[in-house]
Amino acid sequence: MSTLRFYALKRLPYLQPKHIEIPKKLSELYCENVFSESTMREYLTKEAYQSILDAIKYGKKITREIADQVAVSMKEWAMSKGATHYTHWFQPLTGETAEKHDSFFNPIGEGRAIERFSGSLLIQQEPDASSFPNGGIRNTFEARGYTAWDPTSPAFIIDTTLCIPSIFVSYTGETLDYKTPLLRALQSVDEAATEVCQAYFDKNVTKVYSTLGWEQEYFLVDSSLFQTRPDLVLTGRTLLGHAPAKGQQLEDHYFGSIPTRVRNFMKELEIDCMRLGIPVTTRHNEVAPNQFELAPLFEEANLAVDHNSLLMDVMKKVSRRHGLSILFHEKPFDGVNGSGKHNNWSLSTDTGENLLSPGKNPKKNLQFLTFFINTIKAVHDYGDLLRSSIASAGNDHRLGANEAPPAIISIFIGSQLTAVLDELEKVTKGKLSPDEKTDLKLNIVGKIPELLLDNTDRNRTSPFAFTGNKFEFRAVGSQANCGEPMTVLNTIMAYQLQKFKKEVDELIAKGLKKDEAIFNILRDYITESRSILFEGDGYSEDWVKEAEKRGLENKKTTPDALKFELNKKYIEPFEKLNILSHKEIEARNEIKLEKYSKMISIEAKVLGDMARNHIVPVAVDYQTKLIENAKGLKDIFGENEMKSMCKEQLDLIKNISSHITEIKSGVDKLFKERDKAIAISDPAKQAETFCNKVKPLFDKIREHSDALEMLIDNEMWPLTKYRELLFTLR
Repeated sequence: MSTLRFYALKRLPYLQPKHIEIPKKLSELYCENVFSESTMREYLTKEAYQSILDAIKYGKKITREIADQVAVSMKEWAMSKGATHYTHWFQPLTGETAEKHDSFFNPIGEGRAIERFSGSLLIQQEPDASSFPNGGIRNTFEARGYTAWDPTSPAFIIDTTLCIPSIFVSYTGETLDYKTPLLRALQSVDEAATEVCQAYFDKNVTKVYSTLGWEQEYFLVDSSLFQTRPDLVLTGRTLLGHAPAKGQQLEDHYFGSIPTRVRNFMKELEIDCMRLGIPVTTRHNEVAPNQFELAPLFEEANLAVDHNSLLMDVMKKVSRRHGLSILFHEKPFDGVNGSGKHNNWSLSTDTGENLLSPGKNPKKNLQFLTFFINTIKAVHDYGDLLRSSIASAGNDHRLGANEAPPAIISIFIGSQLTAVLDELEKVTKGKLSPDEKTDLKLNIVGKIPELLLDNTDRNRTSPFAFTGNKFEFRAVGSQANCGEPMTVLNTIMAYQLQKFKKEVDELIAKGLKKDEAIFNILRDYITESRSILFEGDGYSEDWVKEAEKRGLENKKTTPDALKFELNKKYIEPFEKLNILSHKEIEARNEIKLEKYSKMISIEAKVLGDMARNHIVPVAVDYQTKLIENAKGLKDIFGENEMKSMCKEQLDLIKNISSHITEIKSGVDKLFKERDKAIAISDPAKQAETFCNKVKPLFDKIREHSDALEMLIDNEMWPLTKYRELLFTLR
């Protein structure tokens, strides 16, 4: 292994960056490989084109006749781009994307064949669902699953395959993916928000879109060095490795000059993204060495989720072309920042308004306050669901460290808006006096745009922060599918807006005017939601104590966080809005628990194998060399003189023996506890056991292995070191 390490290191200086030819305008490539609206207008009949638009905007069903027309046109377009196969591209609960390719090729007899693609094939495929996570939803004899076309997300071409974004359901109809509940949640928030807009603010609004702008963080390492680390290959993170003398202390990597190999990777990635309609615009170095970020423009949430999943697939492929390996794990390296995927969320109307952006008059500002305060109320009441939506083995390493928000869900809104809420909380109960109405309109509601003009500060320690015209959910992990947190956020927002409208209408029925009723309800919401608002340092121990006083949960581990999902209070919004059934929620909860257990189990096995097969043998070899050296000195100088001359060698021999002993006992105990955990049949108890009994044993093995790394001859050390993984990209 040490030979492999040094071979990989020796080749680095001779690697030539791959040259990338950049077109004069990236915009000319935009949606080149996408069956976009403009392409549909060119290939579809007027009737079929309008039917697709109605499906996208109003959710209308597409007839089989129209589907046949679309399928023929889509096939002709795809074949003109060199496509030979098609696939229903979907996002199962594995966390990866999935696809089964079928050919357009169809024999017709007499040694002849044609290319065929019908509406029935476009609308539905039947992949075997037996190997996808299902949480006990399906029986063994019902292995079949169905993928169904989602016309709201455009088809695209990867290589020679037409990819059709699709949902994925079981034989019995339950959802088995991230997209289906997201689409339902988006429909629910659309309906609820549209009703509020039409009833109180703007009758011209007929649709409200949930928008998402994600920020993808990731690490890059040389592929050859990556292959020398079994832990990186099999788990996505380093289970062993002593911290280098230099990490991120100098803060010199953030926004620094992008290494040439990485810049060329980014260039090719952006070209591929443009062709696939992914509107990436931002790229830069992140805080940790070899850490980077890219971000797109805001898009409708369903399309943004699809684009993020597609982007992660594309990034893996493009990085390999440049001799790089991409790491999406939330904490691939100990001692430096991990990676997140900030989800910037808002609501926008079909009339072009951002509902979380103040307007030019008191009426529009009251609209802003309505959606702003309802968001706060939704997160106050269901923040624990947001915490469970981002729970994973990888994200447990990141949350609460000095790089990411704590596991306590709180909201940062800034001092200016806090002052506005303070004033609104003083609103008189019931009818308002003329003077109070005037004061509200002129001095509080009316001045919101001025207050927010310079409100650019963001609390980097807040998991859910208002940033001017959107909320930034910063606690999402870098390898997560955005669909889950977006499903939860839009579900609780839809549920909250329904309650808000009901409560306002009840006050109007009792004689209050519309604005008075709205102010009364918003005032109550502010009072009820105060505990979720926090402006200070989320990393501080004082906040942990304060949060406990406020009754806010601080669930630091995935098994604890996932318990929230089975609480009757938290199941209610999903069931009442028909987003997910009780059975589906339980199944998904079980899938996440099983995935957590499997990840820790794999890490335990990899760590034990590395310690036994890589670290201990090298330690013994080096110790043998020291012993031979001491024996040689004894033969030459005699025992008495040898002891004074070999003090360092003898101390090293003892230290190495001590560390080997501790590693062996640690691995033995680790495997014993792992076997016990594997034998547990209950998913929740098994996950808790892996969390509380198995995972803590990692630290001891790592401590002694890392100590040996600093004692053993560098030429003999088998694993590529942190300084080599993090500081060799040029």
